Amino acid sequence: MSLTALQNALPTYAGDLRKNLDQLSRETLLSDQQKWGCFLACAFASGVPTVAKAVRAETEPRLTPEAKSGAMAAAAIMGMNTVYYGSINLLANHDYRGAPVNLSMAALVNPPIEKIDFELWALAVSAMSNCGACLNSHEAELHKRGVTLERVQAALRIAATVNAIAVVLRGEAAMAA
Repeated sequence: MSLTALQNALPTYAGDLRKNLDQLSRETLLSDQQKWGCFLACAFASGVPTVAKAVRAETEPRLTPEAKSGAMAAAAIMGMNTVYYGSINLLANHDYRGAPVNLSMAALVNPPIEKIDFELWALAVSAMSNCGACLNSHEAELHKRGVTLERVQAALRIAATVNAIAVVLRGEAAMAA
């Protein structure tokens, strides 16, 4: 399956998503590795097989094995961190914020690819989970490294569109069941 097939799998009412997917596939604010890694991390994080397979097929010739591994590592680590840090920041008891985390997060410290790329992918997956703590942490790291607001927004647009496509396909599958 390809992005074109994914677009064609969307119902008529999701025409905006089809258009956004097309525009984002031609995004030029991000490097190709940043863009396609963002797509892959978000598709993997969506957990929707149709989305994951289409994006994986599209990124197969576009990403190195290290970049593919990095994108999936970003999705994996953020799957853990968005729950942990999101919960800590929602709790009224702020004592947890100063307590030791005691979770391995080596992928964040020593990613298998460029730090900026990994941070963009982690930010995008954080957006899909709506974790304010993680979003702010990754945005601050990107800002320290000179990444522009426009590039951060590009990653967020990819996350928003991939997430919305996953919502539509899950909803359609639920309605058909």
